[in-house]
Amino acid sequence: MIEAHELTKRYGDKTAVDSISFTIVPGSVTGFLGPNGAGKSTTMRMIMGLDRPTSGTVTVNGKPYRQHRAPLREVGALLEASAVHPGRSARSHLRSLATTHNINASRVSEVIKMTGLAAVASKRAGGFSLGMGQRLGIAAALLGDPRTLLLDEPVNGLDPEGVQWVRQLVRALAAEGRTVFLSSHLMSEMAQTADKLLVIGRGRIIAAGPVQQVIDSVAGSAVRVRSPRAGELATALAADGVTVTSPEVGTLQVSGTTAEQVGEVAFRHGLLLHELSPRTASLEEAYMSLTQGAVEYRSHTTPTTSRTEKDLNR
Repeated sequence: MIEAHELTKRYGDKTAVDSISFTIVPGSVTGFLGPNGAGKSTTMRMIMGLDRPTSGTVTVNGKPYRQHRAPLREVGALLEASAVHPGRSARSHLRSLATTHNINASRVSEVIKMTGLAAVASKRAGGFSLGMGQRLGIAAALLGDPRTLLLDEPVNGLDPEGVQWVRQLVRALAAEGRTVFLSSHLMSEMAQTADKLLVIGRGRIIAAGPVQQVIDSVAGSAVRVRSPRAGELATALAADGVTVTSPEVGTLQVSGTTAEQVGEVAFRHGLLLHELSPRTASLEEAYMSLTQGAVEYRSHTTPTTSRTEKDLNR
């Protein structure tokens, strides 16, 4: 379990994490979301004792990380996959970590096999691809068979098979009763992997709770309807107090009701339907809505034309 109380981190006059409190419980995968610069990495570093909080507290399994006598057996973390001496082999790196915690060498072989590193275990980590480096980082996180796991962007650089493997791995670990805290910018993957969400923006918690609850709290659900008498249906639905918009001719998007209720209204008024389908907002849509006011580094798409093109168009 991870527990934070009024956790704050300031760097000079900048507040990276602003008095946040949360509890990450065992037995589920909790997704940690937020724009770049939101405070996610700083929060994870404070959990792992790498950054000292300006104020507030954070504990893992009942203690600050630094107070655990054998931290690798309590907490496994992937915060920076490239934090490996490039001249060491994967096996040598894991063995050196195991030695510090009196972990049997057989466990090194286990995690190498578990993470798909067997074919490259004797190769230098400096020559690894991004994906293989991620696998080595995950192997190190699993080395102590910890009760709590923190993974920062674990699927970065992995191919589709690797992404699916990480998803199955973290869900299996949570099913064993472990605490899994996972950050990612891939909304589609988070929607399939996480049970709960913690969303942060500008150092503050924006939303927290089960995935669907977070989505519904922002976007809710809607019903898509197509009808040759869409205007009449819209009038009938509006009389019932629901919200109706028309994204295109002959099509309605109805909020505040269910597909069954829309069908009943159409039946009562003798209106023909060509389509009646419920539509649930995606996690990406909900996330964009939640964080639209908390994006610190915003991209702008500006059409550009090369000098040669301009000259040709003169």
